[in-house]
Amino acid sequence: MGIEFKEASDTKELHVSISGTFDFNSVQDFRQTYDGGKTFKKYILDMSRVDHIDSSALGMLLNMKKTVGEGVDIHIRNCKPGIKKIFMISRFDKKFLFD
Repeated sequence: MGIEFKEASDTKELHVSISGTFDFNSVQDFRQTYDGGKTFKKYILDMSRVDHIDSSALGMLLNMKKTVGEGVDIHIRNCKPGIKKIFMISRFDKKFLFD
């Protein structure tokens, strides 16, 4: 599992790329991407290299949403079909934007 992030200061966006298994072992690394005291207008999560997620990953995303605030857009992009299906069954399309 790996998490990389890059700030786009000119647009106030944070791009986060997740790879491998997105699970409980990712908690600290994932939290550091958005809970560092900086605020962004938009968060973009690239999941093109995620092979597996579990329920703790869903919880981490909900915690992110709560931490950054309801008025901030979080985009989830490039999910593999099986992972996107998990998000849709969990009704994450009601809280997050899928590109």
